Amino acid sequence: METIFSLDNFQEVTQNSSITVIYFSSETCNVCKVLKPKIRETLATKFPGVKLYYVDIEKSPVISGQQSIFSIPTIEIYVEGKHHARFSRNVTLHEFEAAIQKPFEILFEE
Repeated sequence: METIFSLDNFQEVTQNSSITVIYFSSETCNVCKVLKPKIRETLATKFPGVKLYYVDIEKSPVISGQQSIFSIPTIEIYVEGKHHARFSRNVTLHEFEAAIQKPFEILFEE
């Protein structure tokens, strides 16, 4: 999982991948520390090819402000450069998987 530090980098990664997942968190969020490996594992096992990036809201306040991130964890999904889904605070893996499933089938499975 790569870390994004600048707004330019954020825009670049969301525009240049078929499906991009952005994980907004901070080092002090205990829930985030538990959820992040589960998200990473889900993507690796069920959705190979989907890119996962991390934004620390404390180290990159410009990005979190631009995206209106007010609670963590927040997960945003981009499909071909367009915002597709957002999950904040109470994130379930089932909802997360369901949001990626259809675009993944269209873009990656033939």
